[in-house]
Amino acid sequence: MTPALPLANRICLVAGASRGVGRGVARALGDAGATVIVTGRSSEAGPHTDQRPETFEDAAREVEAAGGKGHPYRCDHTSEREVDGLVSWALRRFGRLDCVVDAVWGGNEGYDGERYPDGSAYGTPFWRRPAARLGQSLEAGVYAQLLLARAVAPAMVQMRAGLIVTISFDTAAGYLGDVFYDLAKAATNRLSFAMAQELAPFGVTALGLSPGHVLTERVRDAGLAADTTETPLYAGRAVAALAADPEVARHAGQVPHVADLARLYGFTDRDGSQPGRYIINERKGGGDVAQG
Repeated sequence: MTPALPLANRICLVAGASRGVGRGVARALGDAGATVIVTGRSSEAGPHTDQRPETFEDAAREVEAAGGKGHPYRCDHTSEREVDGLVSWALRRFGRLDCVVDAVWGGNEGYDGERYPDGSAYGTPFWRRPAARLGQSLEAGVYAQLLLARAVAPAMVQMRAGLIVTISFDTAAGYLGDVFYDLAKAATNRLSFAMAQELAPFGVTALGLSPGHVLTERVRDAGLAADTTETPLYAGRAVAALAADPEVARHAGQVPHVADLARLYGFTDRDGSQPGRYIINERKGGGDVAQG
């Protein structure tokens, strides 16, 4: 391991890396020299979610171009069978998983920057929203995150080491402006906290991560780029810094902001800047704030 490649001997898995924050995380881990298993549902050989053009194979190639080793793997993270199969394959292939990043989030599928497929907008009062939207947000969020964590935990516990990072959004500052988004992120953050309590005695760290308003592909194509604060690589560099920190357990159970970690660890966004914390303006709405 060298200062230029601090993760050269690490085996990482990034779930939900076809696009958005997950793709930025995979790229940053590649920059740091890691071997990165890149998962998603949008494949060159099959259907794409939301008819988006990005694929997890593309993301794996970006890892390779950055200097890491990329391994694409198709997985529907709401399927327990597929998640268990993914983790079994990874452990057979590499023997261990040092860092697992869960960027799975399907709560905004079909969102065009103004409306969801059911006709409601971000922030529409809850009594005017179809209840099924909440179920979709929870299934494509906290349920999928729990499936992956419970699949990787036994190997990490046996190894008495490991890092689980869940991409979320900090809810401590107040309401996020949309009842379904707020509930999904609050549940995700509580899951990170609870997992940290149970994993800490075994030397495994679990935490959340709160990006700002990220310039994802979906946000760009919706014409909302001017409202964003940072690129997906900013969150990716936060994950790389956490994975390289021998004292990462100090963050266990927390949901640190990418902006705060940038100042702690000294990394920047793609353009060399260090964007500050992003606070959702309830009047403006958050839309696809964190992921992709």
